[in-house]
Formats: sequence, structure tokens, C-alpha cells
Amino acid sequence: MKFGKSICVLNVGGTRYAFTREVIKDFPLRRVSRLHACATEKEVLELCDDYDRDQNEFFFDRHSQVFMFIMLYLRSGKLRFVPGVCELSFYTEMLYWGLESVHLDSCCQKRLDDRMSEIGIDTISEMDVGVSGDDSQSSGEQVHETALTGRAKWLEKMRKTFEEPNSSILAQLLASVSVIFVLVSMIMLCASTLPDWDTAKRNIVEEQRTVEAVCIGWFTAECTIRFLLARSKCEFLRQPLNIIDVIAITPYYVTMALAQAGVPDAGLGVAGVVLRVLRMMRVFWLMKLARHFLGLQTLGLTLTRCYREMVMLMVFVFVAMAIYSALAQLLEHGLDLGTQNPDFASIPASAWWVIISMTTVGYGDVYPVTVGGRVLGGMCVVSGIVLLALPITFIYHSFVQCYQELKLRSARYARNLSVELLQ
Repeated sequence: MKFGKSICVLNVGGTRYAFTREVIKDFPLRRVSRLHACATEKEVLELCDDYDRDQNEFFFDRHSQVFMFIMLYLRSGKLRFVPGVCELSFYTEMLYWGLESVHLDSCCQKRLDDRMSEIGIDTISEMDVGVSGDDSQSSGEQVHETALTGRAKWLEKMRKTFEEPNSSILAQLLASVSVIFVLVSMIMLCASTLPDWDTAKRNIVEEQRTVEAVCIGWFTAECTIRFLLARSKCEFLRQPLNIIDVIAITPYYVTMALAQAGVPDAGLGVAGVVLRVLRMMRVFWLMKLARHFLGLQTLGLTLTRCYREMVMLMVFVFVAMAIYSALAQLLEHGLDLGTQNPDFASIPASAWWVIISMTTVGYGDVYPVTVGGRVLGGMCVVSGIVLLALPITFIYHSFVQCYQELKLRSARYARNLSVELLQ
């Protein structure tokens, strides 16, 4: 800056902030730091709304409270929405100063995604608020480096690499390798149940053990690293996908421990049954794919948010099943009219017919033979369709909302990845 006083004043929406030239030069927000390089007032007015040469004061006609929260973010590293301010307005102010949605805390990111999905937009471009691409990218990078420095910055970058597959190129590579190991493990598990596998595995037993050990080693290392990098260890252990990871990995080590203790794999006792059950639990590895595929993430998020509707659906089914199974047992077997149907000898046996009728599956293995039983069967089918349709409407709308949120999040990561590639 080749004009003005040594003290620079930023007037943002009527709130004044005084800084020295040296602070302005290294200011984390790119829009502010570029003021130091301006040689003329014309260049200054390209960055701010007005300039007072006598007071060396730069005027920005922006939201003062939002800028105050941004200043707090530069100090503390946490950025949250201003109470009472629209999420989209706050996000627009962020873009103006050069921040991105990734700088928001996770709870506020979710609120922003919800708001954008409600009004049907995918993103707000920098051009909508008069910010050039270079300004936004440079400022975002500089703010991120200021908020997280040294070891904390490295840990945060590693955590995103392992937790968010779309956050960087390295994260995508690690996710691809993890998917390959999951598929190889599933192929090995499925092949081990084939009739000819017992004969073939005598010749390739060492290769099988090697492939299995490599897959388990990768999953164990991945889970351990993610645990060590987690912000909160207790929160990490409470997450469903992490619990599934532990359930999928543990059986291998239990099997190895039992094998070392001299328990045969094909034992006929309780230990042999436990081994076979533990080995089959490796099918939970497929749930690891939920970290990498939007569809599975949408399904899991929908089930989490719609647990009340799911419980309501189960209650509807169980109540109807109890009523219809009791009536079916009475009409088909309990009245003793000379046409007792052995398939409906008890209420639990009748419950099987009720559930396959209400869900309109109808295997045909069990069916009523009396007139009253057939009339009851028709009522059971019709009521089943109605009862299942009532809560599914809410679940469907929640599924669409969850899909839109995750799609917005994925698009945000894709934009960040594009910036990384261009740099």
C-alpha cells in the first residue's frame, strides 16, 4: 500500500476494526490482505465499497455480525451460524470474504445442506456475491492454514483422508483400495461355501490364508488409524459403522486364537459351531461399502432419522399379525367343523401365513381351505397393503431429503477436489 496512514480501519456494516499495515498484509482473509498490494484508489474500490483517504478507512457494506463471527473463527478455529441470520445469507457473506462451507462446523454444514435442499439449489457460486475464483480459493486456503497449524493441521488432514473418501485424491485412492479388499474378502467367503471348495482348498490353503491375512491386516490398520485420529474416542466407538468394523474384524482373531488352542475348524461341538458362526460374520464387511457409496449412506441416514416410523410400521404389522393369526387358527382348525387344516394348528403357525399374506408375498406353502379362512385371507391382504403404505410415505420423503443432503455434500467435496487438482 503506497498511500494512507500506517493504521488501517475496516468499517464493516458500521463496526470499525483498526489494524496496522503489517497485520493487513498477512491477514487470513484474502479480500482484506489484497488491500496492502493496492497502488491506487481504483484498485482499492475493486475490493471494498468506499474508501476515506483522510482516515485511511475502508468501507464494506456487509453484515457486521457475520463478520464478527468470522473474526472469532480466525481466533478460535470454529465457525458457526449467527443466531437469527438466514443460513443462505450467512453463506453468502462467507463467500464474499473468501470462506467455503467446509469451514463451518459439521452441525452448521448440515443446516446449510438442509436449507439448500429445501429451496432446490445445489450451490451458490462466487459470482453471485461478486467474488472471483482466485480470491475465494486463495482466501479459503489461507484461512484454513491459519485456523489449523502444525500438528493439528496434519491430524485434521489425515482424519479427513480416512473418514471422507471424497475429500482428496489420496482419500479416493485409499477408499478404492478398501473397496477392492472388501470385494476380495466377499469372493473368498462365497467361494468357501461351494461344494468343490473343500477339495480345492487343500491345494491352495496357503494362498487362501495369505489373502485372508492381508485383507484382515488392511482392515485392522485402517480401523486403528481412524481410531487414533478421531477427535473423540468415545464418539468414534458409538458410531454404527465403526461398531460394524469391529464386529467384522474380531472373528478372525478369535478364530486364530481358538486354532492356536487346538480347536479344529470343523469340530462338531460347540466350539466348532462358534467358529463357523464367527467366520460367517465376515459378511458384515459389506457394510464398509457404506463409507464409499451414496446409496448406502442414504439408506443408513434414512433409517436413522425414521426410526419412529419404522417402529410404528412394526407395531402395525405385529398387531395385525396377532389378530389375523388368532382368527385364522380358529376358522381353519379351532372350530372342529370336520375340515381341520393342519397348517393352522397353532397361532404361531398361522402367523407365518399372515405375514406372507400381508406383505403380498404368498409362497403358497400354507393357505386356507375353508370359506371363512379365504374371506379372512382377502381381508388380511387388503389391510396389509394399507397398513404398510401409511408409514412408507413418511419414509419416502425422508429418503429423498437425505439423498439431497448427501448429494450436496458430495458436490461440495467434488468442488474442493477440483480446486486441489487445479492447484
